[in-house]
Amino acid sequence: MAKDKHIFVERRPEGDYAVRRPNSQRASDVLPTQREAIDRARQLEPNTRPDVERVRSTKVGHPDKWRKA
Repeated sequence: MAKDKHIFVERRPEGDYAVRRPNSQRASDVLPTQREAIDRARQLEPNTRPDVERVRSTKVGHPDKWRKA
């Protein structure tokens, strides 16, 4: 079975950031900042760009959207 290479960085209600794989029950890691979580996601899957949950509104997106890091 092929391994899914997607990895996500999402903000938790506690204010920190979880690095998780699709359909996972638990986070692979939890870090205090979005930057650290993105770096950790890149370590876990070096050949793919993590999908990062937006945490604020910008000209190109709102918090309910995802972006590539």
